Amino acid sequence: MKNKTVIITGANSGIGKEAALRFAKEGYKVIMGCRNLDISRKVQKEIIEATTNNQVELMELDTSSFESIRKFCSAFQSSYEQLDILIHNAAYFNHGEPYRESADGFELTFATNVFGPFLMTHLLLDQLRKSEDPRILHAGSNIIKHFFDTKRKIDYLDGKHEEIIKSFSVYKMYAESKMALTLLTFKMAEKFEQDGIKVNALQINGAKMSKETIQKFKPKYKMIAWVQNLFIPPASYMADKYFKICTEEDFKRTTGKLFNDKLEIMQPSPKEFPGFIKQMKQITGTSVYPAYEENTNVSDKLWALCKDSSRSKIG
Repeated sequence: MKNKTVIITGANSGIGKEAALRFAKEGYKVIMGCRNLDISRKVQKEIIEATTNNQVELMELDTSSFESIRKFCSAFQSSYEQLDILIHNAAYFNHGEPYRESADGFELTFATNVFGPFLMTHLLLDQLRKSEDPRILHAGSNIIKHFFDTKRKIDYLDGKHEEIIKSFSVYKMYAESKMALTLLTFKMAEKFEQDGIKVNALQINGAKMSKETIQKFKPKYKMIAWVQNLFIPPASYMADKYFKICTEEDFKRTTGKLFNDKLEIMQPSPKEFPGFIKQMKQITGTSVYPAYEENTNVSDKLWALCKDSSRSKIG
């Protein structure tokens, strides 16, 4: 795999770090796109020493900043002719934090988890097209199960920012951003099909959070995170799923799908309102996802918003 190149955002901790380690072990050229270089240099060194793979490169990247994304992509393009795998793993979710905006003036959660991956993908399309087997993977979340409630919607699409600020919670915005990222998965798969670029998402049920991540939380949320870590599989478990979706022959022609942690393709929930027992099975199970994504109007509206936010000529 010495000629295969993979970019992993947020590769200095958690699932991203474990994924970088796994790809490096298999001989891939690994590009770690990370915001905090001080922490990331130590991780980069650890991965190189553990795998004896010197082709692990660290590049500065803040997925909430369009300027940072453009600089990253420009630097990558000057050194690499093609890109084989792009994994959008980085995400913002500092539970309990107040409303914050990105450098570009957008709510920070949505900027990091949606607008950033959208722009970055489009800037790297030429390099992806040169690959014989280009694949994109989005890190989804089971938090989208909140959208089994038919009253839930992506409020950010309505542009009522004053109301969003007034009733803001990172948890709620994170759910909306991950629902939006799932929508983008399906839309990108459709848009990029003619280029042979496969786009899928993995619904993550949780992964043990690193000490560095937990330290960012406010005191009461730190305690919750430590307790959750007792019942959640190690980050390497989901990193293995990243690797398989992005490399195995079984998924070479699979695109526009949402996988569960068993690597089964999830199906949209039935449109008819389920009874209580069936509804509980949907919420607790891993075979279906909210049919909210089936709303084409929402997908088109989201695509247009992403285009407008990046201020780019994107088709």
